[in-house]
Amino acid sequence: MAHDVPHWLAAFPDEIRMEPGVVHLLPELAGAPASAGRTQAVSELLARVAAALSEAGRLNGWRNELLDVVAEDGTVLGVIERAAVRPLGIATHAVHLNAWTDSGQLWIAQRSFTKTTDPGMWDTLVGGLVSAAETPESALLRESWEEAGLLPHHLKDGRRSGQFTVRRVLPEGYQVEHVTVVDTVLGPEVVPENQDGEVAALRTVSPEEVLEMVADGLFTLEAALSMKASLGAFAPVSLVVPPAEAPRVSL
Repeated sequence: MAHDVPHWLAAFPDEIRMEPGVVHLLPELAGAPASAGRTQAVSELLARVAAALSEAGRLNGWRNELLDVVAEDGTVLGVIERAAVRPLGIATHAVHLNAWTDSGQLWIAQRSFTKTTDPGMWDTLVGGLVSAAETPESALLRESWEEAGLLPHHLKDGRRSGQFTVRRVLPEGYQVEHVTVVDTVLGPEVVPENQDGEVAALRTVSPEEVLEMVADGLFTLEAALSMKASLGAFAPVSLVVPPAEAPRVSL
C-alpha cells in the first residue's frame, strides 16, 4: 500500500491490525467460517475506510464501482470502492481483448485524454477491471459493449491467449493486477464503436507496428503485455517489486 495510508488506517485500531506484509481485517473474526454476515461486516469496514481516505483527499476521485477483495486462497472477503484499491494495495482482476481483423491487423484504442490513468495512451481494443460478483467472462462481455460496441456473438470464438500479473508502485499507491487476455477475430463487417466516451480514437495496425509502438512506449503497460502475449513475443510475465509494498489482506 501507499506509504502514507497506514496513518489513516490507524483510526481503526480495533478493526484493523497491521503487521509487516499483512493487514488483518476484523481480527476478532479470525478463524470464523465464511458467511454472509462476515462478508457484510468486512464490506462495511472497507466502506468506512474508503470514505475516510476520500474525506482526507487521498483518493483519485470516486467511481461508485465495487470490486471484490479476495484472500490468497480465493475467498471473497468483501467489497470495496474501486478508487481505494491502489492506495490500499488490494489486488484486482482485469480482462483485455485483442481483436484481430481477418486480414491480420489488430484493432487498438486510444484512451480518452480525460482519463485519470494513462490519458491519451494506446490500449487494447477492450480492457477493464472485473467488478464485484462478476466473472472474467461477464466482465469481458460488459467491457466489450461499453468500449467497442461488440455483442456476445462477436466474442463466441474468442480464446484465452495469456495471463500475467502486474505489480508496480504508482503515484496513488500500489498496483497488483491479475490480467486475463482473450483473442478474437472480427469480420470486415464489424467496425468497433466506443459507447462510453472513454476512447478518443480507434484504428487498426499491423503486428509490426504494434511492436514498434510498444518499443516507443505508446501503449499502457497492461496493453503492451497483453498484445505481446497474443503475438507470442514472450511467455506470461510478472513484474515484481519488493514484497513489503504489497501487503496481504487477511481476516
